[in-house]
Amino acid sequence: ACGWFGIQTWIGGLAIHALLGILWPAWLTLGGGWSFMGYGLPHYLSFIAFWLVNIYFVWQGTESIKWLETLAAPFLIAAGIALLAWAVSQVGGIGTILREADALTQQERAIPASTFLLTLFLPWVTAMVGYWATLSLNIPDFTRYAKSQRDQAVGQAIGLLTTMPLFAFIGVAVTGATLILYGEAIWNPVDLVARLAAERGSALLGIVAMLVIALATLSTNIAANVVAPANTFSNLAPQRISFRLGGLIAGLVGIFIFPWLLLEMYQGWLISYSGLLGAVGGVILCDYVLVRRGRLALRDLYLEEGIYRYTGGVNHSAVMALAAGILVALAGLLHPRLAFLFDGAWFSATLVSFVLYALLMRRRTLAAASATEPATLSAP
Repeated sequence: ACGWFGIQTWIGGLAIHALLGILWPAWLTLGGGWSFMGYGLPHYLSFIAFWLVNIYFVWQGTESIKWLETLAAPFLIAAGIALLAWAVSQVGGIGTILREADALTQQERAIPASTFLLTLFLPWVTAMVGYWATLSLNIPDFTRYAKSQRDQAVGQAIGLLTTMPLFAFIGVAVTGATLILYGEAIWNPVDLVARLAAERGSALLGIVAMLVIALATLSTNIAANVVAPANTFSNLAPQRISFRLGGLIAGLVGIFIFPWLLLEMYQGWLISYSGLLGAVGGVILCDYVLVRRGRLALRDLYLEEGIYRYTGGVNHSAVMALAAGILVALAGLLHPRLAFLFDGAWFSATLVSFVLYALLMRRRTLAAASATEPATLSAP
């Protein structure tokens, strides 16, 4: 999540950079020829400015985040639909985009099936699963505020089955349209909008669009990439690290992870961290579904010496299963014949950690196995 915070902040910074360039053309040449890692002073100043805006909302607490999400949602939907309408109108209909996709599929069919599955299909599926794995592990930070299990299930179903497929389709369709129109796939909305504004000579279009992109990025970034790590850092030392300080730490990590470099190797980044998240998810899934049969001793979750303290506060079985899952995924980097382990890092790590954790926990006598309180009940 810290890595994604940095990436989203960088993209938001690019929107601020483009906006300032429209309002004040001299901004683009600020700092002269100075550059660091391929980017000039205006880029980094825009990045820091957008980072500070993110930190401001984190510092204001969860209520300000809720306000921001409510404000940004309509703009997100409107901007997405506007881009889709532009793409469809420019290429002569949605059928043109679909035919282009079919042409690409025909090219892929010329590749042997095994090669296609292992070198193209598996890595990209893993990359997309890795993207979602972050939110699947972080979503309890939000669903815990739901009034009932039904509320959180319905809420997630509405979002995942409507807006997410819509925006995924918009992203694919608009990028496909740019491939037809410009001969290159322009996936970054900042680059696309800047190009459209320049072609039309419309500063107003550029200003409004960049503001919407910045607002959309801000709302997504804080909700998806700050709350979870802020809570995690806070839980490490609750007496010393507040939610605010945890969010600040997450923000600093997002800077020093050099997000502009991660964007240049996005597939490797997505696959790499999917192995880590897959191993974590495998342990959590096995513990809840297989070991505890979906039941928790809720009172013990809040007791310092409860059954979940394990050995000195550490569940060594979970740690070993986690490490094994990660190592198996990384083994795919050691030899070409093992490449499928890394290319499918989320799947291999999840499977290994799940199975090993189940085997290790069978050897332990857990008081939690006799818990009778369903996990959906409120804690005392």
